[in-house]
Amino acid sequence: MEILASTLDPQQTYKLMTGVIVPRPIAWITTLSEDGVVNLAPFSCFTFVSNKPPMVGINIGRKAGVRKDTGHNIHANGEFVVHVTDEALLEPMHLSAVEHPADVSEVEVLGLETRPSDQVRVPRLAAAPVSMECALRQIIPFGDTGAEFYVGEVLVFHVRDELYENGKIETARLKPVCRLGGPNYSKLGEIVHMTPLAQTEKTVIR
Repeated sequence: MEILASTLDPQQTYKLMTGVIVPRPIAWITTLSEDGVVNLAPFSCFTFVSNKPPMVGINIGRKAGVRKDTGHNIHANGEFVVHVTDEALLEPMHLSAVEHPADVSEVEVLGLETRPSDQVRVPRLAAAPVSMECALRQIIPFGDTGAEFYVGEVLVFHVRDELYENGKIETARLKPVCRLGGPNYSKLGEIVHMTPLAQTEKTVIR
């Protein structure tokens, strides 16, 4: 099958691309409105873009041409917290995507406990296995529908103790979930271990 991109409208393209680009990690983001309301929403166009300083990037689209609450709040105060979701938090994470008025906090609706952050005003979720306090560094617009790529510098990492070993995250213990196409998610599944490339190169040289 061959599909010409020019024949697809934005919604058709979104459905196609979210089914092709899988699995996707999920950034579960808290922000703070100008009125002090804690907003919570998941975004699966998420990656890291720098390790010095540590930076993460999230693409946030618009709804009917209007910025979503998360994007609006980041524009307004330049701060946000990115959480990594584990299997235990899959249901509340999914439900947090339900649209509410800007003056309604998804954190309160879902009964989620928060804790104060160390270096940003935005609170973090107490139950999240990993949280990253972020300060906005750049916003890059893309395309014709108002999508924006938000780059935040990670100021503080909060990691559950049992997940951190020898400077790394034990992924099997983390039990992350990822986004597929539509309202579908996936768990970690089997971990396939390959020989580190550095060891492979040494073997070849010998």
